[in-house]
Amino acid sequence: GCHTQAKSLDELNKRIIEAIQLYLEVDKERTKESIKFIGFQKVEVSFEET
Repeated sequence: GCHTQAKSLDELNKRIIEAIQLYLEVDKERTKESIKFIGFQKVEVSFEET
């Protein structure tokens, strides 16, 4: 799988693309057979600082 993090959503989107590209590059043969789009969901959260 792919994991990444960032301080902003713009930077996170760039890093997500980079992480996926690197993942696919590393194991080209296996990923050709096992790629399955699961989905994308936008999530909004709020919290109170203590």
